[in-house]
Amino acid sequence: MKIFKKSLSHELIFTATALFLILIGIVVAQRAGFLVGKAAKGWIPNDALMTILGFNLIRFLPALLSLTIFLAVLLTLTRWYRDSEMVIWLTSGLGITKWIRPVLNFAVPVIIIITALSFFVMPWANQKVTDYENQLKARDESSSISPGVFKESNNGERVYFVESFDELGNVVKNVFIQSTQHQKTGIIVARKGSRYTAENDDRFILLENGRRYQGKPNSAEMSSTEFERYALRLETKEVATQVAKTETIPSISLISSENPRDKAEFQSRLAIPVSAFILVLLAIPLSFVDPRAGRSLNVMLAVFIFIIYNNMLNIFEAWITQSKIHPLIGLWPAHGLFALLAIYLFYRRNYLLPILPVAITRLIPRRSASELKKLS
Repeated sequence: MKIFKKSLSHELIFTATALFLILIGIVVAQRAGFLVGKAAKGWIPNDALMTILGFNLIRFLPALLSLTIFLAVLLTLTRWYRDSEMVIWLTSGLGITKWIRPVLNFAVPVIIIITALSFFVMPWANQKVTDYENQLKARDESSSISPGVFKESNNGERVYFVESFDELGNVVKNVFIQSTQHQKTGIIVARKGSRYTAENDDRFILLENGRRYQGKPNSAEMSSTEFERYALRLETKEVATQVAKTETIPSISLISSENPRDKAEFQSRLAIPVSAFILVLLAIPLSFVDPRAGRSLNVMLAVFIFIIYNNMLNIFEAWITQSKIHPLIGLWPAHGLFALLAIYLFYRRNYLLPILPVAITRLIPRRSASELKKLS
């Protein structure tokens, strides 16, 4: 029995670690590509990519850990069925219910971490993302300028273009600025420029050794002026105070709230560890492999059940928000349905698995006494 538990524990930890790293890599690649696309369009500054990516990764951790332990249990036991290791344990008198305790010994510590992340870390990360996005919106126009990319100002009256930055990023080279004021179009070109802040906290970009052109559209009237230094004031966008999002409200405040949306958010946070617990138990009977069926059939079925489970949770959460069901009912019907499915599958597997060793031995071809002598 000790060998059985030790072997299962080691393989579960190894499989879960590999799966978690793979899922982290997929999420990082997907989110990084999305954020790089936004930065290329000038929607967010380049120096904000890593910070936003880090906060987004924290927000996804509970769901990633839940999926990790579900797939780890499923794939580990599936391999044991496929390599006939499960037959050895079944013939030794270990029924399928004997797997519950060692699997829970592996999963419960992870579920505790998922609970802490869901109730405390996720709201904090959501709040940090909101605060950081507001800070980005309040930054001056030059903060989101990228070399080699045309960037439009917040009010649409200016277009910036710089060829390159210096090593520290404080001085820009070969600057082009187009502005529209009083129905006149102005174009400024300069060899270099830098930012500075005045005593009244107004921000300017100081251009050096350049020329300014100004004229009316569709007109031959045009003026040209050379300058050694030219200060251009940068507009700072004021961000209005926003109402706190439901995702950023602390879990303790959600408990005492009477708002249906807050009740739905609390149920959603509670659903992550509860669903992780049910899915881990569900993975034990789902890992059964029929020798006559395809090897990946149970994995496809498990992924299908996982998708349906999460979609049902989202539907019930929307119903709570819309006051179609009472918050006390919450998401428990979805949990109850899949808990009953797990109980039913355990019952079915307990009925079928004692026959499995006999069925496998019947599939092995019998040899005559003369053939056995030849083999010996």
